[in-house]
Amino acid sequence: MATISCSSLSTNSTVAPVPKSHKQLHIQNPLNSSLKSLSKSGKLDEALHLLLQSKTPSKQFSVDSYAALLHACISTKSLNHGRTLYLHLLQSEDSADLLKNPTLKSKFITLFSACGQLDEARRAFRHGIEEAGEVPESVYAAMEIGFSRNGRFREALVVYNEMLLRGVEPGNFSFSVALKASSCELDFGVGKCVHAQIVKGGEEPDQVVYNALLKFYTECGSFEEVLNVFNNMPDRNVSTWNALVAGFVKKDQVFEAFETFRKMQRNEVGFSWRYTGHGQIVKSVASPDVLVLNSLLDMYAKCGVMEYCKKVFDGMISKDLTSWNTLINGYAINEQDNGLFTGEWFETCGQFAIWIRVVASLLDI
Repeated sequence: MATISCSSLSTNSTVAPVPKSHKQLHIQNPLNSSLKSLSKSGKLDEALHLLLQSKTPSKQFSVDSYAALLHACISTKSLNHGRTLYLHLLQSEDSADLLKNPTLKSKFITLFSACGQLDEARRAFRHGIEEAGEVPESVYAAMEIGFSRNGRFREALVVYNEMLLRGVEPGNFSFSVALKASSCELDFGVGKCVHAQIVKGGEEPDQVVYNALLKFYTECGSFEEVLNVFNNMPDRNVSTWNALVAGFVKKDQVFEAFETFRKMQRNEVGFSWRYTGHGQIVKSVASPDVLVLNSLLDMYAKCGVMEYCKKVFDGMISKDLTSWNTLINGYAINEQDNGLFTGEWFETCGQFAIWIRVVASLLDI
């Protein structure tokens, strides 16, 4: 290994003035600032006109300015502006190398795929890729996401595999897309390989990757792996719990799903998610029985959301003693009566009203 001597770092040597970089020149160029400003303001026609009238755009505009224009095109899904810019760069000897820039290449791929033009996205991806040397993971991820967004999951996996063959180490973006594609294709073998790469990889998996793993194993029916991933996750969010409930539901383990509800309550997961869990559980059973619906009543009552508790109760075809007790208990605990003990409500309850009166007389209330 080469060493650096102290003499080479002498402070007595004369330092020549450092010439301004291309980036510094770009920043000082008023045209460069104008292009950025027009792009951020959404004035795409004016921005594109400013760029096209320049005879030496690569010297007057920075990569950041082109990226700002492309970002505006993506935000508005302005395919025509993006096409015009791409053709301009392709035909211009002065700017052709910009199409090999990883940032711009990724943005062109994103724009074309977001607009459903996968052939154009593929061309932008392939342009100059052989001569570019090392292509960063972000470019492959953009193409994978493009295919996945358009339902072309097998092709997304092909791009992922190509990235591996070229020796590019995948990151969390690529992992999550590959897992989603494996889930949709129900390709257990590929998904397991991706999981192994995540374990061996140098990057710590993020929440999105963990949730993608949960969904993959759920879709493939490997519930032991679902529990294994869930139990080893450092953090859990709403989507995590949702995936676990979905796994129990897929296995027809409804009561385990409700036990997950209770764990969720102990972990103070946001209540809005419970409506989703409710829907998953009810839809998973052709005709939910009283035990299942009583569990829902209990959950909503304990969460203090009596409006939903009452809606579940009113929708029950048959009710047992637990159903009534849970509802009344819920109102009592949450200090609400909501007209519960009005004569009109009891008239619809038939025998239960008589039962209440009997119990009340026995207890001398």
